[in-house]
Amino acid sequence: MILFTSGTTGVPNGVQVTHGNLANILLTSPGDLGMRPGSRVGQILSIAFDMAAWETLGALSNGATLVIRGKSIQQTAETVDILIATPSILNSIDASRCHQVKTVAVAGEPCPRPLADSWSAFCTFYNSCGPTETTIINTAEPHQPTKPVLSIGRPTPNNTVYVLDDDLRPLPIGQKGEMWAGGDCVTAGYLDNPDLTADRYRPDPYRPGEIMFRTRDLGRWTENGELEHFGRVDDLVKIRGFRVELDGVTSALEATDCGNQAVTLKYDDRSLVAFISPATACPRKAANQVTRRLPYYCKPVAILPMNDLPRTPRGKLDKRQLLKLAQAHLAALTVELAQ
Repeated sequence: MILFTSGTTGVPNGVQVTHGNLANILLTSPGDLGMRPGSRVGQILSIAFDMAAWETLGALSNGATLVIRGKSIQQTAETVDILIATPSILNSIDASRCHQVKTVAVAGEPCPRPLADSWSAFCTFYNSCGPTETTIINTAEPHQPTKPVLSIGRPTPNNTVYVLDDDLRPLPIGQKGEMWAGGDCVTAGYLDNPDLTADRYRPDPYRPGEIMFRTRDLGRWTENGELEHFGRVDDLVKIRGFRVELDGVTSALEATDCGNQAVTLKYDDRSLVAFISPATACPRKAANQVTRRLPYYCKPVAILPMNDLPRTPRGKLDKRQLLKLAQAHLAALTVELAQ
């Protein structure tokens, strides 16, 4: 038994991951990412992050060479064949200098479409998904720039995904619901926390004797059998009494031709704030994209361009830090208008 730390419930919890869970993702395609003797796998993630096991144990299990980075992620990326990263970390790498890379996989947070398109133009690119409780990832599929949507792929081997309503009934193709994960990816529960385990892990009604896990992610099946991701259930917020999907606002911002990555946060019950990179991105263009694609109440009260969006030690967007920056900006703006 191996313990991974999950923070998906708001506080750290030890997730009991079995050797069988790991073997199922690391030793089957596409989870093995083509790792073979002679291939070089970059080790660029914090070892406190469960995705680091994908790099390290994946390389060692398949006989590949693990290239451990020094101070520069960019330098490591320029010397390897396979990269695993969060979208925020991959966005910090200059793709034009990494055309020797054969395979890239991202997970851990929503991936901007421009980022996926730029890397998939010259290598096999997997936009994957899966919380720690489903053993690193449980969906994956190669992306191409010609695809109509950036999906999170299909269930990996020996796994399944259900899109269910509030009564745990399957929803039809094209209808949004909460994703539940089943199959060999499902871990053994939280260490010394039976109440939380009972809440998030349930008997699988469609595979008697098996267990499924409540991911708290929103998704829907596409017509070609892939899953489209719409953020966390927690990211479905109310603004002025209307339901707003933060991920939908972020996608509209990222459709701006001068922006690469964005994030949207709830500021209060009446307003949203957003950040977009790089610093040269035009807030007005980004706001216009939101206005054209979404209802008026989805438009953020502030869109702040930044060269680099702050990241947590695990390489995900640091939303707490961003919210503090938004609060400081709006406070300064209030003072300025009062003078």
